[in-house]
Amino acid sequence: MTIDLNTADLSRVIEMAWEDRTPFEAISSLYGLSEPDVIKLMRRELKPGSFRLWRARVSGRTTKHLKLRSPEISRAYCPTQYKR
Repeated sequence: MTIDLNTADLSRVIEMAWEDRTPFEAISSLYGLSEPDVIKLMRRELKPGSFRLWRARVSGRTTKHLKLRSPEISRAYCPTQYKR
């Protein structure tokens, strides 16, 4: 991985990786990180136990991949996630 992220972008990538409805393709289009790059980043930035929890959470999760995602899901976040 050769992409250099500032602290704010790094924090946002980690947040997006944890979100159930944010696909890896969205991270790739915004930050240029492939799924294996995100996995490496998460392994480097998270504590070992947190990384294991994250991997267990996203492994096989259909909402993390656009091709596996139901066409009924048309947004990347819950409507109540960003309250105004």
